[in-house]
Amino acid sequence: MSTSSTAADPVAGSAGAPRRSLAPDLARGLMLLVIAVVHAHMYVNATAYLPAGYPTEGGPLDRLAAGALTLLADGRGYPMFAALFGYGLARILVREEARGRGWPAVRRLLRRRAWWLLVFGACHGVLLFGGDILGPYGLLSLLFVSALRLSDRSLLRLAVCCAVVLPVLYNAVYVGLVTATGAGASSAQGSGDYLADMLLRVGSWPFTTVLFAIGGAAPLLVGMWAGRRGLLDHPERHRTLLRRTAAVGLGAAVAGGLPLALVNALVWDDASTVAMTVASVLHTVSGYLGGFGYAALVGLLAARLADRRGPVVTALAGCGQRSMTCYLLQSVAWLVLFAPFALGLAGHIGVASSLLVGAAVWLTGIAVAELLRHANRRGPAEALIRRLTYGRRSATPTPTG
Repeated sequence: MSTSSTAADPVAGSAGAPRRSLAPDLARGLMLLVIAVVHAHMYVNATAYLPAGYPTEGGPLDRLAAGALTLLADGRGYPMFAALFGYGLARILVREEARGRGWPAVRRLLRRRAWWLLVFGACHGVLLFGGDILGPYGLLSLLFVSALRLSDRSLLRLAVCCAVVLPVLYNAVYVGLVTATGAGASSAQGSGDYLADMLLRVGSWPFTTVLFAIGGAAPLLVGMWAGRRGLLDHPERHRTLLRRTAAVGLGAAVAGGLPLALVNALVWDDASTVAMTVASVLHTVSGYLGGFGYAALVGLLAARLADRRGPVVTALAGCGQRSMTCYLLQSVAWLVLFAPFALGLAGHIGVASSLLVGAAVWLTGIAVAELLRHANRRGPAEALIRRLTYGRRSATPTPTG
């Protein structure tokens, strides 16, 4: 059984391995598409380089796209990445213990990695994109690293508690943040000046980091539980569980996301504040299950493919293997495409066309990852975070398998 941390770590490249598992890399490569289309639509109707959200008007195609994004993408990709991150933490523990390292040494390693993720996240969130998720990963690692020592039952109980309590807190913090900053679908204003917008992100990054950490806590803990069992390292051994998870998770995601999807598609336009709050909480909770369902579905696909990896699957897995680099490249693309001091496309696209923009940015990331794969190189972000975390142990090249 493979014990590579990179086989399941959303911040790929934290450890080398003679053979990487397909499912986690494939999942990250595919979910980067979800991240791309969700981020691209945030600039619809924006009047400056600040995320806006879903439009308050639009043609049938835009309204259909808004509903589909809410139902299938928005709030579904991040929980999956958080679960994969927790999975990776558990696999790091397994691997390091197999090498004879005790818990205190592994805990120091994981905490050092968490602090560096916070540094990466702060730089990313301030310089490029206010929706940073690297900082929340670092914060979650610091808060829950000791949960790796809990029993299975205690770990799942803690995950359930987080899933029940934290979505309400998440939506309360989100509403407060929108009210305090004036950032929303109808008030996405900005100065059009990079330095001024950067200063705005300096003030908002700590709050969004806490917000996204709240939203990722439950999936992270479930991912730790799955990582102990190596569910995605050997999905062929867990087909029944993965089938059930895919069916229940994706079904719940569609059912729980439907009310908010109707609102964003402008079908339900007279929802009260209470109804909107309930719809938002349902969307958040069902997003957890949807993330698990997507991960299980990719696991089943990987089990079917086994070692029959064609060029498309190889490219997707290579992108997932370098997911941190591709994720950061997406943020560079948003700056170039949407900033008023660059191409200035913010506010000039609809929701439907934003899907095409997001897909194009995702494909560009795959092309970059393919160039790196053919050169037998890690992504630059993965190489740096690994070197900072592991020191000279990071000198071993990453295999392309």
